Amino acid sequence: MTITRRNGLILGAGALAAPFVMRGAPALAKAEMLGVSRPDHMRFKHGDFEVTTIFDGAVQFDGPHPIFGENQFPDDVAKLVKAHNLSAEKMEVGFTTTIVNTGKELVLFDTGNDPTKRPTAGKTRAHMAKAGYAPEDVDIVVLTHFHGDHIGGLMVDGKPAFPNARYVTMANEYDHWIGRENALVLSNVKPFAEKMTFIKGGQDVVSGITAIDASGHTPGHSIYHVESGDARVLITSDTANHFVASLERPDWHVRFDMDKEAAAATRRRVFGMLAADGIPFIGYHMPYPALGFVKENGSGGFKYTPASYQMFIDG
Repeated sequence: MTITRRNGLILGAGALAAPFVMRGAPALAKAEMLGVSRPDHMRFKHGDFEVTTIFDGAVQFDGPHPIFGENQFPDDVAKLVKAHNLSAEKMEVGFTTTIVNTGKELVLFDTGNDPTKRPTAGKTRAHMAKAGYAPEDVDIVVLTHFHGDHIGGLMVDGKPAFPNARYVTMANEYDHWIGRENALVLSNVKPFAEKMTFIKGGQDVVSGITAIDASGHTPGHSIYHVESGDARVLITSDTANHFVASLERPDWHVRFDMDKEAAAATRRRVFGMLAADGIPFIGYHMPYPALGFVKENGSGGFKYTPASYQMFIDG
């Protein structure tokens, strides 16, 4: 047999294990297959606040091209993602909602998918329960924008999913979608108009949570700076929808961006600021638990690094 690096390693491992193999030992019962398991929530202290990311679920598509790099050659997109050990044929898009507990208000950012339309997602309320929160606990629901994976969880069986909440969104986002008479917005958002506060960039949701205009993905797409004491984190929603394609190449077009050039400019602006200041961010479609950092990659884009233990260090 030809010895290669791979089978050499295997043979070496077998040689080490061989002395411990007992001939004639009775066969042990095999463990039952339990199926795929994924974390459903993650919480960290943020100054005097607590921040919890909630896994709403995920869907798989063909891609990343042409969903990402819509204006690029397929081979160029394939080369980039393969360099990051990702498939060029299949991709997964995850969804992460976020809860901020200020000690006075429980604030939920976006509501996830409608599980009747996406059976592998729409798990925000179920996973909130595992994190210790009931739907009735939510004081404020912030809607970053009105795409279906963000507003699909507003209603359950035709009733408010978060019955005690008031709602916050950007005024121009609401006006745009209501003006288009979008069916999902009419059924899931419009009923809350009387309980909704319409804001602009620079205004506070509550003390310590400030809206930032991040338009491009949609006309009123918003992101939120969350600050308590010296702790800062940015909830970036859909500013970047893929941790490689959208960050390494922020100018690449994304199918879901309504204004492609404005969205690219917003990516450069927002992640340039995050890179310069070393601020962590929570991205709605980043790999769960969706918390990480960026640095400039030297090619006009950004390199994503998932958070590890930074948020759990005492003091």
